[in-house]
Amino acid sequence: MFFGDFYPRMDEKGRLALPAKFRDKLSDGMVITKGQDRCLFVYPRSEFEQIAARLNRAPSTSSTVRNYARALFGSADDQSADKQGRIVIKPALREYAGLSRECAVVGVNDKVEIWDAEAWRRFSEEQEQGFVDFSEEFVLPE
Repeated sequence: MFFGDFYPRMDEKGRLALPAKFRDKLSDGMVITKGQDRCLFVYPRSEFEQIAARLNRAPSTSSTVRNYARALFGSADDQSADKQGRIVIKPALREYAGLSRECAVVGVNDKVEIWDAEAWRRFSEEQEQGFVDFSEEFVLPE
């Protein structure tokens, strides 16, 4: 499980240091791809393989399934962290997420999200009331 938010800086080569607490869970490799809300999703390789298997079982006759698969796999980049725990975010993904030097790396249960730091702050503020409202209504199943 991934949780917490961290604010590393991306260097001029597009390298971003992952938080130390995430590195072990991503040590067998990871896949970086487009996420919703103009962020990037970073999946452990095994989790991404499970997503791929679920998509393989979905009907390929569905245009929604085909379009989702195109966006997910077409933008995907297979990565391994270097000895300093850095990954390289390819230019197309940096552009998609609007990443600047200041980034936010956010643990979201089964994946990590990478945001431009200012975009993450705005998103978090905008979603605060929804979080409160949802938590008042939502009861976790046992």
